[in-house]
Amino acid sequence: MPRQAVIERKTAETNIALSLAIDGQGVSQIATGVGFLDHMLTLFARHGLFDLQVRCDGDTHIDDHHTVEDIGIALGEAFDRALGAKIGIVRYGAFTVPMDETLVAAHVDLSGRPYLVYELDLDGKIGTFDAELVREFFTAFAHNAKCNLHLRQLAGGNRHHIAEAGFKAVARALDAATRLDPRVQGVPSTKGTL
Repeated sequence: MPRQAVIERKTAETNIALSLAIDGQGVSQIATGVGFLDHMLTLFARHGLFDLQVRCDGDTHIDDHHTVEDIGIALGEAFDRALGAKIGIVRYGAFTVPMDETLVAAHVDLSGRPYLVYELDLDGKIGTFDAELVREFFTAFAHNAKCNLHLRQLAGGNRHHIAEAGFKAVARALDAATRLDPRVQGVPSTKGTL
């Protein structure tokens, strides 16, 4: 059964169409109206080997906040829906990405219990993008994917590098956590459910 999902989310602030295939090849078509977010989602798909399409019409004339947060919500919902009962998955994944002076680690547990630990030193601007929105994206994602996500900066100074290493690390950790392991019978939990 293909592990994929289509999400349509329409509010007074954003209109989002998103499709995700977990077992993809890293192919993406991204048009959010926020250039930096397009870049981050493109590399997220590529490094996680997820096929991802995102289109968003948002109120970016106000600022990028609603668009970034709502896409985080939609992407989280897509992972949750595509994984279904999570039968046979590895469940846990971790990856550390070096990028020049920057080193960022991501750890994920597809536990069904949303929680975010966020330790990226990101404020100010990345071009015209408000760097604080990276936290908003991952908060929305973790709560809607129903996953435990730890994102920790171990080194770094360049905001672009920190954000990019974070998105890549999360993608790689999710790739590991969503893999199917033929040895896993049911779900990987003594509770019998995730």
